[in-house]
Amino acid sequence: MSLTVLNDDNFSQEVITSGVPVMVDFYATWCGPCKALTPIVEKLAKEFSGKLKVGKLNIDDAPQTPAQFAVRGVPTVIFFKGGKAVDSLVGLRKESELRSRIEQLIAG
Repeated sequence: MSLTVLNDDNFSQEVITSGVPVMVDFYATWCGPCKALTPIVEKLAKEFSGKLKVGKLNIDDAPQTPAQFAVRGVPTVIFFKGGKAVDSLVGLRKESELRSRIEQLIAG
């Protein structure tokens, strides 16, 4: 499964009404830590394909959605289940930490 490109127009359809848990990476093209996080997010998207939808949202191209979820810095990863934000991480994180959060999300 590839990453889902998210924006203000498709966010509700792709994330809020998703039948599976969703991990959204809020990023910016000018953000160094965001660039470092991208390969980790892509790897986890492949690893959890079918169990988890993974999306990326560029905060500069889609300003309404980050404001709705109080995203104050990038990268921010927000985990959604049943249409609700249930967990979040701010800043560059290790793959193991993201994997652990994903496993909890899927199990819970």
